[in-house]
Amino acid sequence: MRAPIALIPVLLFLAVLVQADSYKLLSLRAVLAMVAAGALAAGASYWANSYAYVQFAGDFQAYSRYVSPWIEEALKAAVLVVLIRTRRVGLPVDAGIAGFAIGTGFALVENLYYLASRPETALPVQVIRGFGTAIMHGGTTAVLAMVSVTFYERRPNGGLQLLLPGFLAAVALHAGFNYLLVRPALATLATVIVLPAVIYLVFQHSDRTLRDWLDDDLDSKVQLLEAINTGTFLDSHLGRYLQSLRELFRGEDLADMLCLVRLHGELALRAKGVLLLRESGIEESLLDDETREKLAELAQLERAIGKTGMLALRPMMMATGKDIWQLKLLAQ
Repeated sequence: MRAPIALIPVLLFLAVLVQADSYKLLSLRAVLAMVAAGALAAGASYWANSYAYVQFAGDFQAYSRYVSPWIEEALKAAVLVVLIRTRRVGLPVDAGIAGFAIGTGFALVENLYYLASRPETALPVQVIRGFGTAIMHGGTTAVLAMVSVTFYERRPNGGLQLLLPGFLAAVALHAGFNYLLVRPALATLATVIVLPAVIYLVFQHSDRTLRDWLDDDLDSKVQLLEAINTGTFLDSHLGRYLQSLRELFRGEDLADMLCLVRLHGELALRAKGVLLLRESGIEESLLDDETREKLAELAQLERAIGKTGMLALRPMMMATGKDIWQLKLLAQ
C-alpha cells in the first residue's frame, strides 16, 4: 500500500507533462526507456554511495547533505549527456520531459529501497518522504535538462562545461531537500510548491518559444528556397556571403555548399511540417523514399565539405541546436 501512495502521484505528473507536449516530441516508448535508464542510474548510485560513505569522515546526515547529491545528480546527468549529444532532445520542452522521466525512474528504485529497508517507520512519514523524494529527483533532473539544452541551443557543438550551470542548480536543489529531511513534511511541502511550478512555467515558455520559432523559421526557409529556385540567390545577402568564400574553397566545394544549403532548407521544411501535423493531432506518414534519399545525400555532402566548410556555412544555415535537432527528429 505504501509504495503506490508515494509513487503514483509522480507517475501521474510525468503523464501530465507528456500529454501537455502538443508536438509529441517524445514517444511513450522513449519516455519509458528514460525511466528505465533512471532506474539503472539509481542502482549505480547505491554502489557509488556505499563506497563513498565508507571513505567519508562525517556522519550520515552530513554525507546526505554534502556528498550524495553530487554523486546522484552526476549519474542522472550522464544519461542526459547521451540524449543531448545524440540529439535525442533539442528543446527545453522535450528535455524537461526526459529529465523528469529519468528522475522518476531514479526515485522509483530509491523509494522502493527506502520502504523495504525501514518498515518500522510510520506510514505517514514514509509516504510524505517518498512523495517528496520522487518530486525532488524528477524536478532537479528536469531543471538540469532544460538549463543545459538552453546552453547547447546557443553552442550546439559545445563541450561538457555547458552542463555545469544546470548541474550546479540540480545539486543545490537536491542538497536543500536533504537538508530539510529532518522534517520530511516541510521538505516535501517546499519541493512540491517550488519544483512543479518552476517546471510548468518553463514548460509553457518553451512551448511558446517553439511555436514562434516554427513560424519565423518557416518563412525564412521558404524565402531561401524560393531565391535558390528562381536564380536570385546569388544577389541576396547570403549569396554574396557564399561568393566571398571563393578565396578559401574550390569551385566544386562551393557548388556542394549551395546544394547542401538547399537540401537543408527542404528537409527543415519537412521536419516543421511533421511538428505542425502533430500539433494538429494528425498522424504523419512514414518517412518516404525521397526524404530518406535527401537525408543520405545531406550526410554525404557534409562529409565532402568537411568540418571547415560546415563552419563556414553555419551563418547561412543558422545551425543552432534546434536546426540540428529537427533533422534528427525527421530521421527518427
